[in-house]
Amino acid sequence: MIRIKTLAEMKNVVKKFPGVTALSGISFDIRAGEVHVLLGENGAGKSTLMKILSGVHKPTSGEIIISGKTYEYLTPFDSYQNGISVIYQELSVINELSIQENLFIGHLPLKKLGFVNVVDYDEMNSRAKQLLEAVGLNRDPKTFVEELSISEKQQVEIAKALASDSKILIMDEPTASLTNSEISHLFAIVRKLKKQGKGIVFISHKLGEIMAIGDRVTVLKDGGYVGTKSISEVTQDDLVTMMVGRQVAKNYQNPDADFEKETVIFEVKNLSRKDEKVKNVSFKLRKGEILGFSGLVGSGRSEMMNSIFGAEPKSSGEIFIDGHSVKINSPYTAIQYGLAMVTENRRETGFFHNFDIAENISILPFIKDSSLGGVGGLVSGDDEKLWSEEQIKKLNVKCFSPRQLVAELSGGNQQKVILGKWLAAQSRIIIFDEPTKGIDVGSKSEIYALMRSLADEGKGVLVVSSELPELLAVCDTIAVFREGEIVKTFDYRDATEEKIILASTAQKGEG
Repeated sequence: MIRIKTLAEMKNVVKKFPGVTALSGISFDIRAGEVHVLLGENGAGKSTLMKILSGVHKPTSGEIIISGKTYEYLTPFDSYQNGISVIYQELSVINELSIQENLFIGHLPLKKLGFVNVVDYDEMNSRAKQLLEAVGLNRDPKTFVEELSISEKQQVEIAKALASDSKILIMDEPTASLTNSEISHLFAIVRKLKKQGKGIVFISHKLGEIMAIGDRVTVLKDGGYVGTKSISEVTQDDLVTMMVGRQVAKNYQNPDADFEKETVIFEVKNLSRKDEKVKNVSFKLRKGEILGFSGLVGSGRSEMMNSIFGAEPKSSGEIFIDGHSVKINSPYTAIQYGLAMVTENRRETGFFHNFDIAENISILPFIKDSSLGGVGGLVSGDDEKLWSEEQIKKLNVKCFSPRQLVAELSGGNQQKVILGKWLAAQSRIIIFDEPTKGIDVGSKSEIYALMRSLADEGKGVLVVSSELPELLAVCDTIAVFREGEIVKTFDYRDATEEKIILASTAQKGEG
């Protein structure tokens, strides 16, 4: 009989915040040499549970058992001493330091120089090379972290965990910003860590990845425990049902729609940029249609949208709304013409962290009605209350009140607030750039349904996404970008992942 070694166990953990129970009696364990997936909708309690394990939060009740020792709670130092490391979605590496300095920050190797201790750079460099080799990062340890790609920075984070001899690695949405090839490389590292006897907690919303890398999965819902299953025993549909408690729609198109007969409400003609990231792009969007844009990272999709919205300059091209040519040279003029931009990085460019929900939703209509390029005008408390309550109800934003900070909401609800501010400004053409990045499957289905209802209302919906299943599920037409150009356009009925990938990767003259 094979003996399974448990590295850490959490029993009946409860965590209460003022006015809300975030965790209600959760039990969870991590074994050596396995990937234990932690799954649930945004707000299910996954991050809270891991913050208790890493010493950030103190549980209201329950116990944590590590190496036979029982704790009522862990401090960050206790967690570190017990070999627990967290690799957050927002990476914690310091760009201004070298790789080797990041790896050993807080525990630099020292040597005696006379009567004083100084940093032993030779030792640090030697150990850093070994750690980078272990995670497959072919970089000089003296390289500054700011020169690295996102995936390379993630490798530094993993190497940093190994430098402190971590036994448990918690990976929070580790693939959110990675390309497919980078994800494959990350999974190779994870499998290597498993063979070394490390325990991996893997938090992700991407069910395909979970099935590929996980050994067991524990599902949480609304702070409660749903169940733990072996990955080999469940399907993706099983996991969705466990997470949301219902079947989720897989397609959001109207099969009876004939968009060729519909009016063109938005058109781009021969759009180009001086940097050649966008070259002579033209497309039409018809009433009721959702138009999606696929392509490899760097193919020019987001750059095109930024130029359409006036956030980045274009060198040539025309934009038409309802057949009328419009001049958009800044986001302010875009807002005046009824354009909206739900950006890819909602935490940096989507909302104001120090504003509450009501303030975030009302800021756009105030700007739209303002003068002097957005700096002149008055704020109305009555309008702020009216707009925010209307959008909270319409979009089903889960919050305590309109005065709750947006930063406190789950990712899916943050995205709804961002959409709400554009709807409050009566935007007519809405650009979604990676609309469900880092959002759980239940919230995704709500976002997709909202996109379809907006299109059905006659608004224009443009979607940029790196997730092909997303485009295939929600878009009526899919345009494929390659090297700054649209190279192929598919009706959703004819589109497949294979066809789209072929079109996005083929050499010029092929496909």
